[in-house]
Amino acid sequence: MEQTIKAVYNALDDKKGIDIKVLDISEISVMADYFIIASGSNKNQVQALADNVEEEMLKHNIHSRQVEGYPSGNWILMDYGDFIVHVFNQDDRLFYDLERIWKDGKLVEIEM
Repeated sequence: MEQTIKAVYNALDDKKGIDIKVLDISEISVMADYFIIASGSNKNQVQALADNVEEEMLKHNIHSRQVEGYPSGNWILMDYGDFIVHVFNQDDRLFYDLERIWKDGKLVEIEM
């Protein structure tokens, strides 16, 4: 799982994702073990971030269960079962503030 999370992080970083965070929520939620959260500066970048994650996961033969919000490019949620990727535009990330809502999760440091 650690390698997969790192691959997602790198896919977001490759497309210049802003403020990428990985939260371990395994001890506080049954919906997933990790949230990976990142921002893009505009709709095109948000969609490019999501596209890059999807392409990288397909290389590892990992398929999303569901993707929500892609057409609007404001908040794209990509559900991979054990982890969920949230890609926001900057305003919506501030508004929804998942890091505050899930503050009981553990912040995971990713080695580059």
